[in-house]
Amino acid sequence: MKAKRMKEKEKRTIGKRKATRTEEKKETKNREESTRTKSRKIDNERLQDTEVDNAQTRRRSTKREYKDADDNTGRMSNKKSTKKKRKIIKWTLITLAVLIVVFLGVLVAYVNDKLNKVNYVEINAEDIEITEGVEEKLEGYRTIAIFGVDSRSDQLVSGTRSDCIILATINEQTREVTLTSVYRDTYLELTGRSLDKVTHAYAYGGAALAISTLNENLDLNIKEFVTLNFDSVVDIVNAVGGVSINVTSEEVKYINTYIDEINRVTGHNASHVTQAGKQNLNGVQALAYGRIRYTAGGDYKRTERMRDILMLVVDKAKRMGIPELNSLADTLLPQVYTNIKGGDILALIPQIASYKIVNSEGWPYDTKGATIGGVWYGPPITLESNVKELHEKVYGQVDYEPTERVKEISNKIIEKTGYNK
Repeated sequence: MKAKRMKEKEKRTIGKRKATRTEEKKETKNREESTRTKSRKIDNERLQDTEVDNAQTRRRSTKREYKDADDNTGRMSNKKSTKKKRKIIKWTLITLAVLIVVFLGVLVAYVNDKLNKVNYVEINAEDIEITEGVEEKLEGYRTIAIFGVDSRSDQLVSGTRSDCIILATINEQTREVTLTSVYRDTYLELTGRSLDKVTHAYAYGGAALAISTLNENLDLNIKEFVTLNFDSVVDIVNAVGGVSINVTSEEVKYINTYIDEINRVTGHNASHVTQAGKQNLNGVQALAYGRIRYTAGGDYKRTERMRDILMLVVDKAKRMGIPELNSLADTLLPQVYTNIKGGDILALIPQIASYKIVNSEGWPYDTKGATIGGVWYGPPITLESNVKELHEKVYGQVDYEPTERVKEISNKIIEKTGYNK
């Protein structure tokens, strides 16, 4: 019995062991299967990740290819656009350059056409006398001598007396202009000659002698001049549309005689002035008005009238438009005889509107008639004091001391006339 129980116990033990081994095998198999499943899952996931990565890589690559293609297309487009822009800019600049050249050519031709109408004459600097030391004292001022001559044959160079002498003095800083008429019968020493009427200087030696005489007797540094025939006043006044002047009853008595004479000489047919009062005078009437010399004041009043006409013409010219100024230039320039160069004339033109005439007087300020050798003269009383006053009034030189040359001429005039303060 006991042996039987032992065998049964052994069988059970062996059965348990077999069962245990079977269980272990199952567990091992399950673990292996689980491991293989996990491995396959991991491999699948890795494969999926790889495929995803590959797909993303392909997409990125495709995008880069598209982008590169777009960039290449953009660059090609930009290059074409840039070339087109450069071409447009190039032709635009060429067109502008051509237009500018054409414009400048037309402008130069226009200006040259105007300036070629001026009767230009060159005067050597050596031919104009300026007293030593004077030029430095008048720095900042520019004085231009304006000569009005009465020539029936347009003889403007010399051989004709200057019936009108006006000094236009420009303050180059303030643009203020002073007009000073030098009376034609003023008794002065003509440069290189003797005491005589200043009007004779132009007849004897033209502008050079007239300028030198003014410089030596008045302590001036004039280098430039403009000469006009009196007849040109007719055309100039007509070009600005006439001038408004208050004609007195005394002046009416004489003006028509001059109108008739000017009509005869110039071929015009201007009407008479029939009444006193302010009225617009045409060229012939204005010139006739400026030539009256038999009213009170005589030649002194006559020069004042000429200054008035000049100021009125300048004032009207400043307010004229380009077409009117062009017409005025065509009228004026051919009748001008001057040594002012074309470039200087051009430089003056844009400044004209800014100029302002602030004073207009006759010179000498103190004078008295004297008959010498049967000829009437107008000596300054004295030359020295009149020159001193001129520099104080026109050039702002307070307590001006005239040069020894002026004092020398002044003494000669005193000795000749006996007139002294």
